[in-house]
Amino acid sequence: MIEKGLSAMLITTKGRYALRLMIFIARARGQKVPVRRVSEAEGLSSKYLEQLAHALVKAGLLVSVRGYGGGYLLARDPAAIRAGDVLRAAQGSTLPVNCAGLSDACPRENVCSTVAFWTGLDRVIEDYVDGVNLAQLADLDDDDEGSDLGASAARA
Repeated sequence: MIEKGLSAMLITTKGRYALRLMIFIARARGQKVPVRRVSEAEGLSSKYLEQLAHALVKAGLLVSVRGYGGGYLLARDPAAIRAGDVLRAAQGSTLPVNCAGLSDACPRENVCSTVAFWTGLDRVIEDYVDGVNLAQLADLDDDDEGSDLGASAARA
């Protein structure tokens, strides 16, 4: 819980909901999943989920099956889909701050004392979100270790 007056680094609603959508589909283990089912189970808007699903299809993470009995399937094995892939497909990036030194040529880059800090923080975030895969998030791993995501990401 965040104390009043403090702010937190944000993953957008798009990113959070996209992860929930992908985890739900991963847990279906190869069965087509209609957005309506995810919406009802997760308490999320079907319309919003459809928009996210479209972005995930465009990114090559989901496959859309149209028609009667249609729905969505993972485009790849859940172990091959990283949390970072989902977040970037849904929200564009995982940058921790809006700093031109991280994404564009910043005229202050050579004199700004925070660019190196933000770059390092971005690297840590990218390493973490790319070190956790969908199989881990959906708890689909068959090993006896359970889903210790922190340790898994640290090993990546």
